[in-house]
Amino acid sequence: MNTESSQVRPEHSPSGRPGTVVGVTGAAAGVGRLLVQRLATPEGSIRAREVIAIDREFADLRDVTWRIADVCDPGLVSRLGGIDVLVHTADDRSLETRPERRRRHNVLAAQTVLTAAAAAGVPRVILVTSTMVYGAAPDNPVPLPEDATRVPDNSEGLMGDFAAVEDLAERARRAHPGLTVTVVRPAPLVGPDLDTLLSRHFAAPRLLTVKGHEQHWQFCHEEDLASALAFCALHGVAGRDGVVTVASEGSLTQGEVETIAEMKHFEVTANLAFGAVRRLHQARITPAAAGEIKFLVYPCVVDSSALREAGWKAVHDNEAALRVLLASSSGKHAIAGRTLGRKEVTITAAGAAGAAAAAIGTAAAIRHLRKRGKN
Repeated sequence: MNTESSQVRPEHSPSGRPGTVVGVTGAAAGVGRLLVQRLATPEGSIRAREVIAIDREFADLRDVTWRIADVCDPGLVSRLGGIDVLVHTADDRSLETRPERRRRHNVLAAQTVLTAAAAAGVPRVILVTSTMVYGAAPDNPVPLPEDATRVPDNSEGLMGDFAAVEDLAERARRAHPGLTVTVVRPAPLVGPDLDTLLSRHFAAPRLLTVKGHEQHWQFCHEEDLASALAFCALHGVAGRDGVVTVASEGSLTQGEVETIAEMKHFEVTANLAFGAVRRLHQARITPAAAGEIKFLVYPCVVDSSALREAGWKAVHDNEAALRVLLASSSGKHAIAGRTLGRKEVTITAAGAAGAAAAAIGTAAAIRHLRKRGKN
């Protein structure tokens, strides 16, 4: 593992050519760590001249230069010297973080990274959001083009976080003409250790569906996201309007998913599904907002044309990604995005084949709330 040199390079290498210096925020864990590992041990002829790993602490990664920094601290600007492409992965997507705290971190971090990069003369920044910004709707075409209209959202859920970050990207492009900002939007992420609304959905007794509408499922393995970010950084892929989507090619129907997962579904009306989740979320029983549940019942499938035309392809297809998701959910129990305890699992399992409200987990959650209130 290299330590940071005090010498600042006087020049920048053009993006997409050998010799590019790539900085990665959030390098110690998650997608950032996967990206640093991929950049440090590249495949093919295009490689980074140096990988700058940026985080609040060191990690056991070799062949990289570490620069300790907090992405929410304006002092970050002093750590960005000599970087040609800065990939920002130091966001918070945890369902356990309080929404207001998560929003504050995600917005401040993105804002600080963009401002510091412009001040330090970094030519290009890559931000990571999600295909959630397209919105999930029963009439969405399958697939959506990358330049489809982004749905404005200011809710407290992750969709609102991503919308706020993309607003910052648009402002940065106008305020800093010398800074190229690329937004990478992955489909719902899966990985062995990821705890997401998606993984909790597949930890439920049955899969929720909305009457009259068939879901189409698309996934993105975290390793494919890291691969795509490395490809964008080293090959200069920017996409139309600075947007690139990352996903397994195509999609799976609801029936195909149920066959692979060996799970059954229960069908309810849209009003019942979203109304129940809204009440549970307002009571702070579940982290899932009604708007986020839409992504579990309505399609949001993308066509990753920019990466495909540039020569990149996901290693994991949707079926392989789904099997990783199922393995990560094995032995866990959740309803409407809320992890269940042992007693709640028993209650919910007993009612899963009965009334729709019980299947959603309302009964179990309300009992838990009442019990907590008596203590």
